[in-house]
Amino acid sequence: MKKTTTKKTAAKAVKTTKKAVKESPILKDVKQLYAFMQDNHLDTIEYDQKGLYLRLVKAKPAMVPVPVNVGGSVSTGASQNFAPAQAQYKEVMKSSLTGIFFRGSTPSAPPFVKEGAQVAKGDVICLIEAMKVFNEVRADFPCIIKKVLVENGKPVKQGDALFAIERV
Repeated sequence: MKKTTTKKTAAKAVKTTKKAVKESPILKDVKQLYAFMQDNHLDTIEYDQKGLYLRLVKAKPAMVPVPVNVGGSVSTGASQNFAPAQAQYKEVMKSSLTGIFFRGSTPSAPPFVKEGAQVAKGDVICLIEAMKVFNEVRADFPCIIKKVLVENGKPVKQGDALFAIERV
């Protein structure tokens, strides 16, 4: 019986403490305004009454553009303006996203392709690291890598020429 009495006493003590904590009228108003804002899908709400001014604003998630195409693009020198070093090549393989250019899978690994190498459609030719994700750049068609135009570990922008190529 002592156990039952102890449990009842503990339960009464918990109930008593919960009743002792009162919610302030201001906090109650804020909760009601927030619930109204959520129910009606509002981004901003202002309240000015009884000397109390509140402005609630819902934070919007940051919009981050995410590149979708990770394949390289090809362009001919006649239709595009290139830097003088790139203008001497007929066709170049361009970066499809902004990031860090890597020729191999690790710094000590051999490069995916070397100058003069022939690659088949779908072969991985380099990696571009963007936001800590390594994206494989694959050949869109069979070609010969004439020259590597970017140094390993250097940043590239979308549209920068990576390789001078010749279609096979």
